Amino acid sequence: MASRLNPYIAFDGDARQAMEFYREVFGGELALNTFGSAGGGGAPADFADKIMHALLETPDGFTIMASDTPPGMEHTAGTNISVSVSGDDAAALRGYWQKLSADGTVAVPLEKQMWGDEFGMCTDRFGINWMVDISGQ
Repeated sequence: MASRLNPYIAFDGDARQAMEFYREVFGGELALNTFGSAGGGGAPADFADKIMHALLETPDGFTIMASDTPPGMEHTAGTNISVSVSGDDAAALRGYWQKLSADGTVAVPLEKQMWGDEFGMCTDRFGINWMVDISGQ
């Protein structure tokens, strides 16, 4: 397998909901492994149903990994990661933008920029920062 770069996102107890949402946005296969199914991983018993590792692989080749932050570890939502989705399929990228920005906060509207691309930045309803870039023609 070739090397690949993808985001790994730590959530504060809602990794399952977030990853299911991203599957709705991008499609694909979602694998969820809980702390309980992995023998606990040192987490308290009431943490057994939380996500130890999630993997979403989409038809377009995107990969997103995530987990819930175990007790005792610090979690700062959204400030340590931005996820970039880019390319030249304007219809698909606009669709992702619509879904990601819904119920979120738009920092930069998706519109033509001085470098020729359409670009936007938003924070989704789970506190994750997204950048969408549609290559100029």
